[in-house]
Amino acid sequence: MPLTLNDFDYHLPPERVAQAPLPERSASRLLVVDRDRFVDRRFTDLPELVRAGDLLVFNDTRVIHARLYGRKESGGQVEVLVERAIGPHEALAQVRASKSPKAGSRLRLADDAFEVEVLGRVGEFFHLRFPGDEDLVAVLERHGRLPLPPYITREAGEADESRYQTVFARAPGSVAAPTAGLHFDEDVLARIAARGAKCAWLTLHVGAGTFQPVRVDDLGEHRMHRERYVIPQETVEAIAATRAAGGRVIAVGTTSMRALEAAAQEGPLEAGSGETEIFILPGFRFQVVDALVTNFHLPKSTLLMLVSAFAGMQTIRRAYAHAVAQHYRFFSYGDAMFLTRNPDPDVDDAV
Repeated sequence: MPLTLNDFDYHLPPERVAQAPLPERSASRLLVVDRDRFVDRRFTDLPELVRAGDLLVFNDTRVIHARLYGRKESGGQVEVLVERAIGPHEALAQVRASKSPKAGSRLRLADDAFEVEVLGRVGEFFHLRFPGDEDLVAVLERHGRLPLPPYITREAGEADESRYQTVFARAPGSVAAPTAGLHFDEDVLARIAARGAKCAWLTLHVGAGTFQPVRVDDLGEHRMHRERYVIPQETVEAIAATRAAGGRVIAVGTTSMRALEAAAQEGPLEAGSGETEIFILPGFRFQVVDALVTNFHLPKSTLLMLVSAFAGMQTIRRAYAHAVAQHYRFFSYGDAMFLTRNPDPDVDDAV
């Protein structure tokens, strides 16, 4: 039977959505899921789940100040959320206004600090040209605000400037954090190294499209947003060495998984950069990743579909029901899961 949107729905009480980070990064809970076995642990226990010879692959992207406020030439208020840069002075962006701006119009942003020109539309996004005397990211860092996800019902504060970034963030370009990485602090990383596991890095710039709802019931009709990634040669070599030695490749976050699996779709994993719109649904055959550290995901979201493909639909349904009943905290500032890949998810989903 074709998969539909309702296959990935679940009930989540609003109070389960984490609105702020815990006082310490690694203080969150960790639900360990291995087929039909669920174990409630703390995130500080993660190093105990890692084996000598394993490789953890992290996304080192950095969240930029992608949200801007201003007004149209007519005086109407406008909110701009940059989706991604498409050049040193151009970007695709979501624009919220009482009436959509037209091509050729200008938006005055950041208390009239500068203007951007609306060049047109690209799908649901607006194509904007920023002033040409400064790099786009520099303009955003000076005048923009940190964008928090739409389910966090408050403005970003001073604490979010550090807590909505991973401790290893270094490549600016995301408009949403790779949230599985938010749980890691220097102590957890050191304890993982002490276990004999290694770390590797890639970059995938997360776009605001990650929060866009799926608008079709037939999932075969859904088209994913595009995201840019870079996989270094040393990461490819580390994965090959891990495989040769019998270790596991553990993706930290769905963004790391998407980059790795997208790069391996056409053959052996190779270093390089590209854009992916990979849509991972149950039935997908994973080529690279053996285990996954991830947060809990929105109902009916493409990320919930991804983890269902990885661990099995019935397993994820039961795990999420367990997490709701046990009062786990959900989404970006919430708790985490450790998933092992179901080698035969079709059996799981037939249960």
